[in-house]
Amino acid sequence: MDQFDEKILTLLKQDARLSVSELAKQVNLSRSAVTARIKKLEKQGTILGYHANVASNDNAVVIKAYLALKFDTSSSTHHCESYAAQIYEIEGVKWSHAISGETDMMLYVEVSTMEQLNSIRNQLHQIPELHQLTTHTVLTEFFNTLRHG
Repeated sequence: MDQFDEKILTLLKQDARLSVSELAKQVNLSRSAVTARIKKLEKQGTILGYHANVASNDNAVVIKAYLALKFDTSSSTHHCESYAAQIYEIEGVKWSHAISGETDMMLYVEVSTMEQLNSIRNQLHQIPELHQLTTHTVLTEFFNTLRHG
């Protein structure tokens, strides 16, 4: 990854709706060169997607929680990566990280009901190697630099 790729990524993080023409102008490359670089970054998995930050309905209840997962991998060759694709498909899971320490994987979820949160927990319990699942419900969010608005 060179300085042009870094600049393209910085610009897309600021505004994923920038046109290729605008990106090309700002990084001093041709449109075709920018398009090729974006395709390369997508193929490498550097750019995972483009998302809209949607304001939540003021009347909607949003339950936020962190789920700490610990797997029994003593008799298995599975690693966190092997569970990530399955977990990605669960509605309400916003992100997943493999972490160090007692916990193997940490998930962040946002749902509108406790039933949905329990449904996510039930789906996770279907993973045979899941040894422990701990739910940490968010009580107060003091700040979040990832949210815009």
